[in-house]
Amino acid sequence: MKHAASFLACAIVLAVAGCRRADVREFSVSIPGMTPDDAPAVSAALQPYAGIDKSSLVFDPASKTLKLRYDSMQLAKKNIEMAIAKAGFTANGVTPESVGAKSKGK
Repeated sequence: MKHAASFLACAIVLAVAGCRRADVREFSVSIPGMTPDDAPAVSAALQPYAGIDKSSLVFDPASKTLKLRYDSMQLAKKNIEMAIAKAGFTANGVTPESVGAKSKGK
């Protein structure tokens, strides 16, 4: 009986140790209506979301893209796209109108 309890305790420890707690990925979002002046608005739209590495936000006005790192265990790509769309910008084809927002992009 004592060995069975020890075995069970070891099995639980190994199972918990093997669980992933984070899965940080890089993501590029095409924002065709974005201008350099829009970067703060897009950044502000992402601030409430846990799982986004706010220090990783890189706006490229020339290619009209936003690159960032996020934890896919906390947040999905679609959540990021929808947050940007709610701020009024099309993000990877997700339009502001599709989330009930007004378009700010040109």
